[in-house]
Amino acid sequence: MRGTHFAELTAFVAVAEDCSFSKASRRTGVSVTSLSQSVRAMEERLGIKLLNRTTRHVALTEAGHDMFGRLLPLLTSLDHVIDASNAFRDRPAGHLRISVPPPVGDFLIARLLTEFTEQYPDITLEIVVQSSLDDIVAGRFDAGVHGERFLAQDMVAVRMTPALSGSVVAAPRYLEKHGTPASPSDLEKHRCIRTRLPDGSLIRWDFINEGVTTEVAVDKSIVFNSPALQIQSALEGLGIAYTISSFIEPLVRDGRLVSLFEKSQLPKYEGFFLFYPGRRHTPAALRAFIEFVRKRN
Repeated sequence: MRGTHFAELTAFVAVAEDCSFSKASRRTGVSVTSLSQSVRAMEERLGIKLLNRTTRHVALTEAGHDMFGRLLPLLTSLDHVIDASNAFRDRPAGHLRISVPPPVGDFLIARLLTEFTEQYPDITLEIVVQSSLDDIVAGRFDAGVHGERFLAQDMVAVRMTPALSGSVVAAPRYLEKHGTPASPSDLEKHRCIRTRLPDGSLIRWDFINEGVTTEVAVDKSIVFNSPALQIQSALEGLGIAYTISSFIEPLVRDGRLVSLFEKSQLPKYEGFFLFYPGRRHTPAALRAFIEFVRKRN
């Protein structure tokens, strides 16, 4: 097979997977123009139409569906053959694409990846921060990160962080103006900054009293779906935030935020898990990352 023919096949499969030239371009790093030219050249060479194009949509023709179904497993098998060459390398190589939620992207992943890339400099990384609970296989991710409650049953999960402690914090300027709550029940009188999770639910403001966990109603609240924005708003004196201790420890140490209540009054949370499909080939780069995460816990 000539190189130009192979380029045409891979371009067609990339566009067919996303039903979009622009999405395929962003994912592969190949320009829309090059993808379009490759697919059109393939159609002209074969004498059949593979894609129906409009200004807004791209759809497979019947011939395109048939060809895509035949080509995808072949190209996937080829990827596996190429990845198998990692067995003969001193260090694994390859590309690793991981979906992470905003809290992990904002507060946790950078430290982890710094250590990982020092150990595996030949592995390239792509981290996509997104709140949605998309199918990582459909999104062409090698793995994802989320809390245990969001993991699908057919995924293999590896703990990425220990259980996480909660914290209630506010900026000194807010406390000077509005007073410091003496107990969790006082929060009902304060403006509280809440977080909405990807599934649409709000994080509960739970507290432990004599071994019993109860939720405190915080009706005077502002809601964000971004923990980073929640913490930044607390820094600006907007209100009181209920968040994860490790996210705000440096801000508490330097006095920009004040921690309220005793740690014993706040429950622990499940932490985050790395998850990946268990019924498919695991690339060498992903195997290296899985082992790296396991060794750290």
